[in-house]
Amino acid sequence: MVPVDQESFREMLRRRAATVAVVTAVARPAGPPGRGGGGLVRAGVTATSFTAVSVDPPLVSFCLDAASAHAPVLARAEHVAVHLLATGQEDAARTFADGGVGRSVGYPEWVPGPFGLPLLSGVLARLLCRVVHRLPIEGRTLVIAEPLALGGGRTPA
Repeated sequence: MVPVDQESFREMLRRRAATVAVVTAVARPAGPPGRGGGGLVRAGVTATSFTAVSVDPPLVSFCLDAASAHAPVLARAEHVAVHLLATGQEDAARTFADGGVGRSVGYPEWVPGPFGLPLLSGVLARLLCRVVHRLPIEGRTLVIAEPLALGGGRTPA
């Protein structure tokens, strides 16, 4: 992972045109801490609306269904990872589009990352982001995030 500068951000956006984005996050469970240690809960969703808001400063946005099974985790997450899927990762796109927590949590290709974020392997590009705004819009949440680091690096086919 490298810090995000304008040129690396623009290069990642050029790759974005032909790919699907999966957003992953991790957060503490809602409610008071339990006796079980209050572990982190991870979540992942396919975000069909991923886009750049600004290059200077770098900002991205994506929409989430507020009724999604993953909405509670994503609503509390301070950081998210945005993954641009590579050719051959159609199964990942389908898994995270499913909407059910069980399938995506059980996805076999997670690796631990900064901020405890679950990261997908083999992606075209990955942005580690800090959530800066959440705007409720008609049953959805528009998330604005600041990319902090860029990584991945699989060459497009």
